[in-house]
Amino acid sequence: MAAMQEDFFADSALIGIASALPAYRFSWLLNRKFGLNFTREADLDVVMRSAKGQQYYFPVYQYCLPLNGYKHLLYRLKSDKETLLPEVKQLDYLWMIQSSAADHEANELIQHLRNIGEVQLAQLLSHDRLKNLSSLLV
Repeated sequence: MAAMQEDFFADSALIGIASALPAYRFSWLLNRKFGLNFTREADLDVVMRSAKGQQYYFPVYQYCLPLNGYKHLLYRLKSDKETLLPEVKQLDYLWMIQSSAADHEANELIQHLRNIGEVQLAQLLSHDRLKNLSSLLV
């Protein structure tokens, strides 16, 4: 599992975002502002089971750049009262960028995200800060 996790997160950057918008609306906003084409991939949705056996679904939106293979994944971190990553429960979304220049790209995106009225917070997250990285594997 550790090798798979290391491979999945190699050359990636994580942006934590706080926004009250529902996932479909937030992805639409990002598509419009950044010229992306995030689409929901239902088979990528993260499904978690609570201790009481209830299932929670966390939508995942994906955008792949056609020629260079770079990938953007947008995770909704909250479902009802459950959170996908308890260590960052104040965040609503996680935007993962997988590319050779992921850190540079993430820093540029953060500056633009901070200028969007519907975004309350946008920050770069360290992989080390997240204990439950395996929840993000798609």
